[in-house]
Amino acid sequence: MQNAQYSTDILIVGAGMAGLAAASELRKTGRKVLVIDKGRGVGGRLANRRFDGATFDIGAQFLTAREPRFAAAVDVWLKAGVAVEWYGSSTEGSAGHPHWRGKPAMTAIAKHLADNVELLLGKRATLLRQATGGWSAELESGDTVFAGAVLLTPPVPQSMNLLESGGFEPPQNKKTSLENMEYERCFAVMAALDGPSRIPAPGWFRPDEGPIVWLADNQIKGVSAIPAVTIHATADFSLEHWDTDRQETGRMLLRAAEPWLGSHVTEFQVHGWRYSKPVRTEKENCMVLNQSPPLLIAGDAFAGPRVEGAALSGWTAAETLSQMK
Repeated sequence: MQNAQYSTDILIVGAGMAGLAAASELRKTGRKVLVIDKGRGVGGRLANRRFDGATFDIGAQFLTAREPRFAAAVDVWLKAGVAVEWYGSSTEGSAGHPHWRGKPAMTAIAKHLADNVELLLGKRATLLRQATGGWSAELESGDTVFAGAVLLTPPVPQSMNLLESGGFEPPQNKKTSLENMEYERCFAVMAALDGPSRIPAPGWFRPDEGPIVWLADNQIKGVSAIPAVTIHATADFSLEHWDTDRQETGRMLLRAAEPWLGSHVTEFQVHGWRYSKPVRTEKENCMVLNQSPPLLIAGDAFAGPRVEGAALSGWTAAETLSQMK
């Protein structure tokens, strides 16, 4: 089969919140936009999984809004039926900030943003090099994309690897900052139960100590038809056990979670988030790496390690690209 060649005004690498937020804004300007992602679906860390009759939010668990623009977007999602309020406050100083979830799961918000966006899914970019009048991206499939401008939204280390593959070096001060970007790792254990958990309403709990940072009951949350618990490990535990057998890691976390499970685990799976959350964030909402042809980088490492931060970064990148020739 002959490899495909694509051409677009703007190529966005990554179909997470930042990439989709940017794409939805850029489409309003009349620019041709193509979003590619190595995954089979959209959303990035707005992720869910189903098995054994259960449904799990396995990445980002909720949204909060501090900026008016993001709050307005949440209102749109509420009216569209892809988001709903989960609970009203938290124990972490965000009292007064409603906490929303995706409906039926967190990926619903990403799918809504992806409406009418041209997507290439299951396509990993392996090389990005500057070409005459733009950029040429080679995909693992053998396909090629030519774009007048590129926006990178994967975790920063992945974006830097892609730039290195094509021999592009950002300005030294920006390169140094990006190369020093670190992320926490996080194991997510998904456990289907044969009865209700002991996690209190509204369906989440943060232990004060131990290897678990977060537990959520997806049934109480309104995501799953049957009892289904998501367990997020601490960054320290995840890093320490990253190379341990995944099933053994899952069993360790399930043993630690026993006081809150309350029922027998019928099946469990483990997912490892290598780039769960940036340890620090850049001061600017996005970063211009090249003026002509335009090359930008964005994501939650720029505007804040929350879903809101990723969206704000994507919107800023879209506005910046709209002003560049």
